Amino acid sequence: MRWRGRRGSSQIEDRRGKGGAAMKLGGGGILGLLVMMGIAYMLGGDPLTILQQGIQQPAAGPAQPRSPEENELAKFVSVVLADTEEVWTAQFQQMGREYVKPKLVLFENQVNSGCGFASAQVGPFYCPADQTIYLDLGFFQQLKHKLGAPGDFAQAYVIAHEVGHHVQHLTGTLDRVRQQKRGLDETGQNELQVKVELQADFLAGVWAKHADERWQILEQGDLKEALNAAEAIGDDTLQKRSRGYVVPDSFTHGTSDQRMRAFRSGFATGDFQGASKFGV
Repeated sequence: MRWRGRRGSSQIEDRRGKGGAAMKLGGGGILGLLVMMGIAYMLGGDPLTILQQGIQQPAAGPAQPRSPEENELAKFVSVVLADTEEVWTAQFQQMGREYVKPKLVLFENQVNSGCGFASAQVGPFYCPADQTIYLDLGFFQQLKHKLGAPGDFAQAYVIAHEVGHHVQHLTGTLDRVRQQKRGLDETGQNELQVKVELQADFLAGVWAKHADERWQILEQGDLKEALNAAEAIGDDTLQKRSRGYVVPDSFTHGTSDQRMRAFRSGFATGDFQGASKFGV
């Protein structure tokens, strides 16, 4: 991906090495643990893992010096976020609306967000309460080495997906979905959440289309990197990896095939209005 030489975002907050103190049972952290477990569940993670972390996680120590590779990755994230700002500002202007830029917080291990405490175990996430994306850069190492989806455009897709949730927040989609979930059973809520996630994948594709038209960001193999990432974090693929079998009623993000098709559709059309086809 061609990203060097463009501006970075002013909306980055670096909290690496400044994470919240560890939450330990009996120390007033039970509520925080429950919030973390709830976020993990909503994002498709394993709440039990979060519980174990809350018990075992040591308190954060002093900030460590950053390697050149870490600094380069943080700069990359900043440029990608700036690219999303410019693309979505233009898209919103076409609708006669103002695009409010999200913040992006870099953290390590755990973080205190507007949605409560969260562990890196839940992966990157967007919190509508404070309009902020939270990202532990270590996730990109997991994406590359554990999930088999390397490449800078795979990383850009992840960021663009979370920005897609911010777009959903600004357009009222997340509020509508929250209301629609009331009265639904768990399976119904999960089905609705899958639509939300697939729409965010579609919006990531829309961003990629317009960013490439504007800056010619794509190099050979970049689209395949994004599709590999979408495939790697599909519910069916992740469940097969962790459990050996899949439970479709528990899907919260969509299958690998659904996620790849949603991103590909957004990139093919570049049509923001096409997001309405997801029924949310």
